Amino acid sequence: MLFDLNDRDKAILELLSDRSFISVSELAHALGVSEVTVRGDLSSLEERGYLVRIRGGAAPSMHRSILEHQKLHMEEKQRIAKKAAELVRDGDRIMIEAGTTTALISRYLVGKQDVQIVTNSMLAFSYSRTNPFINLILTGGTFRRETESLVGPIAVQSLASFNARLAFVGTDGFSLQRGMTTQLTEGAEIVRAMSKLAEVTWLVADSSKFDKVGFVSVLPLKAVHGIISDTGLSKEAVEALKAEGLEVLLA
Repeated sequence: MLFDLNDRDKAILELLSDRSFISVSELAHALGVSEVTVRGDLSSLEERGYLVRIRGGAAPSMHRSILEHQKLHMEEKQRIAKKAAELVRDGDRIMIEAGTTTALISRYLVGKQDVQIVTNSMLAFSYSRTNPFINLILTGGTFRRETESLVGPIAVQSLASFNARLAFVGTDGFSLQRGMTTQLTEGAEIVRAMSKLAEVTWLVADSSKFDKVGFVSVLPLKAVHGIISDTGLSKEAVEALKAEGLEVLLA
């Protein structure tokens, strides 16, 4: 999301991002347009899942933390997701873990035929729902608004019913010493489950996450086949990762 927005759409979501409600009249005044124009903008944004219309105004449909994460390193995330999508073949079976970068992969599968996705990501669902050539399975589980993800025992158990050729997983930080780490235990459980059920697991993470350490240890880097990142990853880091036996793809 955030990639199909015009400037006024982005301004509306920015004004709404730190509030639980904003009125049509406030938006019209802030944007210098008519209330009729604002109502049209709100209807369009609601149809695309960005907000919820409430009498006299609108409320955010996503947690503030997700909106903030989507804004970070947007160009890099798009390039990384495109590079990851290139690995997907017609007829493939893949798993996509929740995250603002991983979810974007499904957005770039246009043109692929008969792809089966198993995911716990509501963002991936929103990107995939209109693609008739993608068959989408959601894991079920407890919905976490702050990550737009489905987690918990039900999500982990449902994954056990499937096998995939590829799994694309994310992380809050990765390093040679600590491996993959994250802030939430529930997210770590999903990554571990997907990595066991896929033939090949790719870590999908922008370069800003290298050498960052989160609260929860997820997996050692050797547990994944490789890493898809951006050209901001230093030459020294790339060489060190390759020395560990990882394939490194830069976008």
